Amino acid sequence: MTDFSLKKQSFVKNDIPNRLHKLAENLSQIKNLCAEESHQESILNLAKESRYFIEWTVPDMVQADIDQAAELVDLGRVLTRWLFDWEKIWSDSKEKTKIAQQAEDWLKRVLEISRSQSESITV
Repeated sequence: MTDFSLKKQSFVKNDIPNRLHKLAENLSQIKNLCAEESHQESILNLAKESRYFIEWTVPDMVQADIDQAAELVDLGRVLTRWLFDWEKIWSDSKEKTKIAQQAEDWLKRVLEISRSQSESITV
C-alpha cells in the first residue's frame, strides 16, 4: 500500500466535520504562507492535498446536502486554477495577495459547512 493510499484510508475514517476541519487547516496554512517567499513548494503541496481532501469528502456529503457538496467542488476548481496558473501567481505580489484572500474566504466557508454538518449529525 502506498503512502497515498494510507493517507486516504486514514482520512476517510474521520467524520465529515473533521475532514472539513483538516481542509480548513490547509487553507489557513496557504493563507499564512502566501506572505513568505520561501514557501512556494509548501503551498503547492497543500493545494494538491486539499484537492484530494475534497475528492474524498464530497461523495459522502452528497446525500446530506448536495449544495454544500457542490460548493466544495467549486473550491476544488479554485485550487486547480491556482495550480494551473502558479508561475504567474507566484511572480506577482498582487496575485499572491488575492490567493491569500481567497484562501481566507474559503476557510471561513468550509468552517461554516463543517458546523452545519456537525449540527445535522446531532439532529
